[in-house]
Amino acid sequence: MRSGAPAVEQGQPVGPSRIAVGIATKGRAAVLRATLDHLRRQTRVADRVIVCGTIPADIEGLQAYPEVETRLVAAGLCRQRNEILDRLADCDFLLFIDDDFFLAPHYVAAVLSTFAADPSVMVTTGHVIADGAVGPGLSVERANAALVDDPAATVAHVIEPAWNGYGCNMALRLETLRQHELRFDERLPLYGWFEDVDLTRRLGRYGRTVKVCDARGVHLGVKVGRTSGVRLGYSQVANPIYLARKGVYPWRRVARDLSRHMLVNCLKSIWPESFIDRRGRMRGNLRAFGDLARGQLRPERVLSL
Repeated sequence: MRSGAPAVEQGQPVGPSRIAVGIATKGRAAVLRATLDHLRRQTRVADRVIVCGTIPADIEGLQAYPEVETRLVAAGLCRQRNEILDRLADCDFLLFIDDDFFLAPHYVAAVLSTFAADPSVMVTTGHVIADGAVGPGLSVERANAALVDDPAATVAHVIEPAWNGYGCNMALRLETLRQHELRFDERLPLYGWFEDVDLTRRLGRYGRTVKVCDARGVHLGVKVGRTSGVRLGYSQVANPIYLARKGVYPWRRVARDLSRHMLVNCLKSIWPESFIDRRGRMRGNLRAFGDLARGQLRPERVLSL
């Protein structure tokens, strides 16, 4: 599908719709502020911005951003994102971004244009120009350079089918979400791991999930604030199996994911990367399979590791 995104002036709304940006954060106050700087540069600024941290240090320095509302709750990505959802009765759409996701200036306008053009769109996800999550992470300087040097910065407004929303940048149609009382599943604790797949697949049942190619950004993939290797390894096994039992995630994908994670963690445990605790992840994988064999596998058990 191709359509022209409307030209908008700074701060001017696209029609009557209201969009919020929600950011769950933990232990990354400096990069969070850089993310908010990019959010201020949108050609269509958000009507509301809510940041949910876990302790005061998570939101340090946000006094310089009077447009930002802050909340503090107990740690847990799903719990923090639900806290944001609970505060948005006056908004039509919600864009979740990670605290280390830098938006290109046209991102919010492109998302609003997509939702306005097609009421069947329930979830949008954008195009990640560079993703530090699959490597050692990107510095603020490299992320800024990637945005400036993006060869497709002026790409046409094109949308493509997507299987799920990517948690670092995904937008939701709130009317449908409220109608069906959908929330993030807090049985997926700590870092969440597949919480984005869970919610967006459930919301996507009522319409379409799409990738908006001109909604572009860079994910720094900052390693500070991440959960431990053992816990993440456990969640790599426990969470997709839990979602498959819920009927959200196909078993064929579970088999594919578990095989890939186990193989990669096993092989790279021999010569692990300096920025990933491969041996910890492998121990977590094995612990989860042991619990599966004993009939004790559940996502919450990661809290005791």
